[in-house]
Amino acid sequence: MCIGYTTKVIQCTGFKTNDTYRARFSSVTEKDVVKALDNLVRPNKDEAMAVDARQEIDLKVGVAFTRFQTSYFQGKYGNLDSRVISYGPCQTPTLGFCVQRYLQINTFKPEKFWSLHPYIIQNGYEIQLEWHRGRLFDINVAMMFQKLVSEDGLLEVTEISEKQETKSRPVGLNTVNLLKVASSALGFGPQMAMQLAERLYTQGFISYPRTESTAYPPSFDFRGVLSAQTNNPTWGNYVHGLLTTGYQKPRLGTDAGDHPPITPMRSAAEDMLGNDAWKLYQYICQHFIGTVSPDCKYIRKKVEFSIGGESFHCTGQHVVTKGFTSIMPWLALNDKNIPSFVKGQKIEISKLELYEGSTSAPDYLTESELISLMEKNGIGTDASIPVHINNICERNYVQVQAGRKLVPTPLGITLVRGYQTIDPDLCLPDIRSFIEQQITLIAKGQVDHRHVVQHVIQQFTQKFSYFVKKIEDMDALFEAQFSTLTDSGRILSKCGKCLRYMKYISSQPPRLYCGTCEEVYYLPQKGNIKLYKELSCPLDNFELLICSMPGPDGKSFPLCPYCYSNPPFEGIEALINTAKTGSVGKIGKGSGMPCSLCPHPSCPNSLVSQGVCACPECSGTLVLDPISAPRWKLCCNMCNCLVFLAQGAHRISTTKERCGECDSSIIEVDFNKKTTPLEDGATLHRGCILCDELLHSLVEMKHGRSFKHMSSRGRGRGARKGGRGRGRGGGKIMDPKMSFRDF
Repeated sequence: MCIGYTTKVIQCTGFKTNDTYRARFSSVTEKDVVKALDNLVRPNKDEAMAVDARQEIDLKVGVAFTRFQTSYFQGKYGNLDSRVISYGPCQTPTLGFCVQRYLQINTFKPEKFWSLHPYIIQNGYEIQLEWHRGRLFDINVAMMFQKLVSEDGLLEVTEISEKQETKSRPVGLNTVNLLKVASSALGFGPQMAMQLAERLYTQGFISYPRTESTAYPPSFDFRGVLSAQTNNPTWGNYVHGLLTTGYQKPRLGTDAGDHPPITPMRSAAEDMLGNDAWKLYQYICQHFIGTVSPDCKYIRKKVEFSIGGESFHCTGQHVVTKGFTSIMPWLALNDKNIPSFVKGQKIEISKLELYEGSTSAPDYLTESELISLMEKNGIGTDASIPVHINNICERNYVQVQAGRKLVPTPLGITLVRGYQTIDPDLCLPDIRSFIEQQITLIAKGQVDHRHVVQHVIQQFTQKFSYFVKKIEDMDALFEAQFSTLTDSGRILSKCGKCLRYMKYISSQPPRLYCGTCEEVYYLPQKGNIKLYKELSCPLDNFELLICSMPGPDGKSFPLCPYCYSNPPFEGIEALINTAKTGSVGKIGKGSGMPCSLCPHPSCPNSLVSQGVCACPECSGTLVLDPISAPRWKLCCNMCNCLVFLAQGAHRISTTKERCGECDSSIIEVDFNKKTTPLEDGATLHRGCILCDELLHSLVEMKHGRSFKHMSSRGRGRGARKGGRGRGRGGGKIMDPKMSFRDF
């Protein structure tokens, strides 16, 4: 069980702390689980409070800055292309690293340098010698040395040395190193890599993938883990050889006191796991086998030369023992042979080159490099590092380009420059490093949880107040980079207040802007937005829009821009919260009431008029999709349930009549003359899709369970306020404004 939930579980169960035990295990194998149950330990309250402290600080700080930034900038600029302008104590320093590298690249000025490259021919081989000075940045000095060497003309061998060197086998694999390899070598982003690793863990193929330790515990069963891999077709023979000749004791790593390094627990083949999961599993296995393999040993030979008072050299190497590089071939060393020389030997220079080059700018940060910086500066934990990197990508602060390079967008650059202008601490890693140090002390029981949280919140409260006062400094940077709402978007629909046309801004978050009223109305984040038959809302006179989701099974629903942003009915918020993950899709800022949730009694587009019956999947209502012809369908206003009706019909509409048996709305179907199922070529038919045998036989359900007769469930559309169906209970209530998961 995760430490952060231990205290919550104890509180919910009502058990006393002294009577509570927990099982600690790092893999879901029978052996480890049974061993954990036989060796129960008491929960560590200090560790749990440390997790609570981190969550509370991140939540309060993130919400305060994010809400203010989002409200301020999205109300002024139309092409930010980000749903929220978020801030996070870990997320923002992570972005800061990427922008810092970007600024280094853009401010870099190349500088010319020169280097001497003498060539010799020995035993038929041409060899370029390396200059001990490397390179010089003064052309006159470089030419002086060139003249000295050229005038001498003869190289003398001054020293020949041979030394056996060792390339050490790797230490145990922890989460950070796994993420770095997954990004740089396997092409997986950190978020995807962790998802694959967690799936392998829950399936029992590897040990727990979230660990900071690289040291194995003394009791670790290396022979047992190796024996499980002897039948693997890829590396089974190598493992068998290790067990026969004797495996090595792993190098000493770091024991963080959490879980052992990531280890394979049972053998698998590619067809069992799938391509991506197999690549990750293969690396984990090869890395573990490499930790118990011999070191790689090689002979390094160096020959030193002197000419004109300057020193040069050449080097070669010969691998003696491949060791762990046999199982990890990408780390293997290649032989580099050089001819034999004799000390004191004189050799004539065949060619002398004065090489001219220029220094080059650093490249954009790769994900692997960013992970290293985050680890070095204490930004995030092994569990949260992938989340922070994924967040700055989803927020459109950076873009992942070829080679998993992170290139900041104008929005990301402007934000960091704004923080640097107002308060550089907001985007530097120093504060977060201090917080993590304090949290570590909480986990060790050395400081009080409340004092740390109170102190940090006080510091950020002062910074927030100063940030709000100085927001104009950041706004000046935004104004220079982005277009105002007035200059953005295209004309779409009329405002119900001033009757002037509003502009539709399609970039994230989608919204309408009335330049006359200077009001912003947020729209659904997904789907295509169009004007809906020039119809108007009876409540506020705003022209209606239609939102259509892409794909053959996509839903469509009308909405009033004003009602969507400002729900007019009391208690409608609970319905909106439930529907957030359903047909409406993710909503933008504020609430989100489409017509399919509106309880207006007489509007022809409301839930009361277009609702047909209760959804069999949830507590929602199946509503007629008004533009789904000829593939007519009903869409649940809460979940992703779809019910297809008579396909190819000319027209399907709801009526005011109700079914006497189940109280669902009666629908009217106008069939195609060529395909009508009615006798004598009739095309018009009315009935209940639940009780009418003909209509029910034409029903096809998708994204849900089988569609059954539901007369036992009471009213088809329900008698509750708001017109909801009587389902199996409401969905989980979520914060309609912000969710800390997004920070």
